[in-house]
Formats: sequence, structure tokens, C-alpha cells
Amino acid sequence: MLCCADFCLFRSTAGRKSCPLCPEEKFKACYSHKLRRHLQNLHWKVYAEFEGYRMCICHLPCRNVKPSLSGDHASGRHVAHYHCVVCSVTIARKTDMISHLKRHVNKGETEASYSGTSDVLFEEPSPSGQAYEIMKELGTNVQLLPNHTTPQKSDTYFNRKMKTNRQLVFCSLAVLAEERNPVECLDAFGATGIMGLQWAKHLLNAVRVTITDISETCVKMIKENCKLNNIRVDGGMRVPRGSDGASGEVEGVPIATAEVAKMDANVIMHLRPFDYIHLDPFGTAVNYLDAAFRNVRNLGIISVTSTDTGSLYAKSPNVTLRHYGCHIVRTEYYRELAARMVVATVARAAARCNKGIEVLLAVALEHFVLVVVRVLRGPVQADESAKKLRKLMHCQWCEERVFLKLGNMVDDTLPCNCHGSLPGKTAVQLGPLWSGPLFNTGFLRRMLSAAVKHSMDDIQPLVKTLIYESECTTLKSLVHGPSALTNQVECGVVIKTLNTGEESGAADQSGKRKIADESGNFVKKLKSDAALDHPPFYYSIHRHSIRGMNMPKLNKFLQYLTEAGFRVSRTHFDPTGVRTDATLLQFKSVLTKYSVPTCTNASATQTSVSVEKTV
Repeated sequence: MLCCADFCLFRSTAGRKSCPLCPEEKFKACYSHKLRRHLQNLHWKVYAEFEGYRMCICHLPCRNVKPSLSGDHASGRHVAHYHCVVCSVTIARKTDMISHLKRHVNKGETEASYSGTSDVLFEEPSPSGQAYEIMKELGTNVQLLPNHTTPQKSDTYFNRKMKTNRQLVFCSLAVLAEERNPVECLDAFGATGIMGLQWAKHLLNAVRVTITDISETCVKMIKENCKLNNIRVDGGMRVPRGSDGASGEVEGVPIATAEVAKMDANVIMHLRPFDYIHLDPFGTAVNYLDAAFRNVRNLGIISVTSTDTGSLYAKSPNVTLRHYGCHIVRTEYYRELAARMVVATVARAAARCNKGIEVLLAVALEHFVLVVVRVLRGPVQADESAKKLRKLMHCQWCEERVFLKLGNMVDDTLPCNCHGSLPGKTAVQLGPLWSGPLFNTGFLRRMLSAAVKHSMDDIQPLVKTLIYESECTTLKSLVHGPSALTNQVECGVVIKTLNTGEESGAADQSGKRKIADESGNFVKKLKSDAALDHPPFYYSIHRHSIRGMNMPKLNKFLQYLTEAGFRVSRTHFDPTGVRTDATLLQFKSVLTKYSVPTCTNASATQTSVSVEKTV
């Protein structure tokens, strides 16, 4: 294969020369000055640079022929492309080549390191006829096509930035695997199959993994990835749940099993029951919620990942109203607003199936919104969940907010006085939104234990922040507080916290489902612990800072709020956000009390006085 970087060192001669990057029928042989002009205007003008090499665009028939409109390959045309100097992959677009080279830089790969030990291998063509590279994440190898980052051009889409999402989902499944064994889990949108393969490879016989995708190319790629990770592909019917699955061994290593099927997500969720369902489509997941709640088992878990950040973060309000049935505006707490909107949509879908939910986890980061809920069967639980869907009053001037009370009477009074001091109306109704808690402390503690067990160092700080946020407490009070010494009941399951003191005798009941009577009293347990829920929403310390004043450091400000008698914690939604039960007026009063004036005015006054004395 020709390397386009070498042609930049072309030396002209007196004879006729043909272009080394174009076929003969495209550019005929000419003299050196015309050839140099051709190279400068066409090839050298759009080059991609890497480690001193210039990869010029190539028009030779190195790639597959692009078919014509009639589908005939013979009458098609060759596509211009670039050759990667590291792995020799041909890529059509310059932006894709730059992204491809950045991945090599992030992995520390150069031309010299590729010839030695490199994780990106040039293998035989994939089912689509293109070369692929191998990527390793959490001990699982997957094959990736060169255009895997663009879902419009590739069925086997893979996003490296969603690694945090995949690890959070894995930890939630690992927690459920401690309660029941085996767990019937479904990865409804397989793509490369990375998530389902991680489940099967690390949880082994504790789970029975089913990976589905509607694309034939994805299904073939998933089966190849199963062979790459020594996972047996099960294409037949499942054995009954009570019997133990076969667990063969090859050279002392247990063989994991995964079922791979080409099927629509709605179809398989209507046909079969599951204990754990993960929905991660490209965009919104509202079209699959009804099917997900139809056959999910009692006390099962459904995780929903939404990547339509344009509609979730109030950039496209019309799309938000169409998909989620909510009216929202851009606020300082827009990420938590998006999480509560997704939970409200999930709760309505569960209520249509006479089921309620308990939110275990809600995370909103830059690229996605992840919601993990536990399913509670019965109309009583469905009614309790539906009562937590409320409208939100939001002041567009000071951004104070409060949930409306249940009932038909409208209470549009806000704690702020903006409606009286400013002309016109300043308040707007948002929602309906989920007004209940977004976290379950016991579940998050067990997720942290699973992250430590499987060496997921990347998400451990995030899970710890979620634990502090769920209890609305700082790090110091969390470690030494009395809440760290008690057991917690979650959906009829006794949960042992990380601190195992004198209650180690009850550790045998950890992770086991209790009897039906205790499970039925779970709703009453929720009502009695309602006062312990974290306060909704947060305030940004930068948004409400006073002009001309230097505000205190964030950790100091948290201490001042705690000393004032308020519950306070950091939040993962905003690095400058403070979750507290104080109103905005109380928040500003504490901030004003401990803010000091800037030194600019005082220094200017002293300078003017000294100048007068000198004169």
C-alpha cells in the first residue's frame, strides 16, 4: 500500500511525470512545473499532519468502489481518501482522519510503537468489507470500524465518551446480581456489544445476558466480538430460570455465555420477561418505555440513557414538548431539570402498566442523562409515583423555584418578591416534573462497593459525590455521622452499609429478598423516611454572587451554611452548585455576610491621596 506522506518529498525532473496520487485516466503525465502546480492545488492543500508527516489526499483505487445511483459497482467512482501513517487505515474525510490520529495520540501510539506492541491491529476485513481496529475497555476487546464515531455512516456506533455511563450501568447490574441469581438482563441496543460483553465477562454465571440489535451488520460484529472475548454465543432458547446454566471450562477459564439476536427492542421486550433492562438508543428512549415496563419482573431495574441533550437542556423546546410532554426553559439548574423530566416520563410509562418506580440513580452530565429506577408492581405503587409528578413555579428574574402542592388549587406564590418589585409577571410554570428524590443512598453505597471490587477507579469519585448528595451532607459529616452506622431497607431488601460494626451478625441477610409481608410494607417505610430526602435543586454560587464583592471559597461557604443550620452538599450536576434546603433569600444572606469587598476601590483611593501629598 502506498504511503501518501512520502510523496511530499517529490523531486521534479526535466521529463514528463505522472501524478503519484492520481490514476492515469484522471491526470495525464506532464512536465514538472505543471505537476508541481497540480500537487500544490489539489493534494498538498488539504493535508493532515501528524508527527512531522503530511498525509495528502489520495485518488488512487485504494478503497472500495462507491456504487452509482443505480447500485452498479462497475460504473461507480473511487472515493478520495487519506492513509493513516500509524495503522494504514484509509479514511475519506479529513476531520475523521484528525479524530483518528487524536485517538492514536491518546493511546501513545506512533509509527514506531505500532510495529511493536499496539492494541490497534490491522486485521482481516470486517463483515462490511472495511478494516477494523481493536479497542480494550474494562478487560473487554471489541472491534471498531474506522467510522465508528459517526452514527450516520456506521451501524456499529461506539462512543468513547460514554465510558462513565457504561461503568455506572455495570455497577447497578452488579448490585442486582447480589439480590437474585441468575439475573436475566437485556442490552436492547447492542451496536458493538461492548456493554453486554462486559456484563457476561465479569459477572459470569450471575447473569444471563441477551444482546439485540436491529442491524444485521451489528449482529455479525457482536458475534465476532464474542469470539474475541472467549464468550460462547447462545442462539437457542433459554433454560428455565430455576435450573443452573451450563458452565463449561476451557483450560481452567470459565466460559461466559451471551445470547445474540437480530430483533427490534420493542418486540423482544414484549415477548420475554427480564430482571434488568438497559435502553440506550441514539437520542431519546421514550418510544421504548411502554414495552420495557410490560414484562419487567417485580423489583427489577430499568436503566434509561438519553443522549438528546438538545431537547433535554432546553435548546429545542418544541422537541421537548413533543417527546416528553413538558414545558421547560433554560435555567441555572437545567441538568437536574432534565433528569427530573426523564424520570417523570419514565414514571408515566410505568403507571400505564399499573407499576410504580423508585429512583435509584439519576445522573446528568455533558453528553447524556442516565436514570436507573426499580420497578414496583401494583396500582397502589403506581398511584404513589403519580402523586410525585408536579408543576414547578420558576422565577425568571432571580431563578427561585418551588414545587406546587397537590390539588386543583393553583398556588403561584414564590418565596421571592420579584413579582411585586418588578413590572409584569416574572414567574412561569414548568413541568410536570418528578418531585421526589433522585438517589437511593443504600443502593449507591453498594454501587461503590461494586466499583471497588471491579477496579473501576474512574467512577469512584462520582459515586462518592452522589452518596454525599443523596444524604445532603459534606464529606466530614458523612464519615463521622450516625447515618453511616445503620442498615437501610430498600424495596424490601436489607442493605448493609460500608461500615460493619457490631451489626455483623445480620450480614447474612444482606442482598437477600425478605418475605412478602415486609416487602408489602415498603411504601409505608418510604412515607416515614420522607423527611430524610435530599432537597430538590441547587443554587450556583457564581450565579448569585454580589458584584464588587469577593465571595468565599466553596468549601468554606458550605461550612458557613452548615453552621447556620441548613443541610448542604456539593452536587455532580454543577461543580459550582450547592444543594441546600435554604431558600434563595437565606442563601444570599449567608453569601453576603461572608463576602468581602474587592480591593480595587480602596487601592484607587489610596493612590489618589498619595499623589495629592506628593504634589
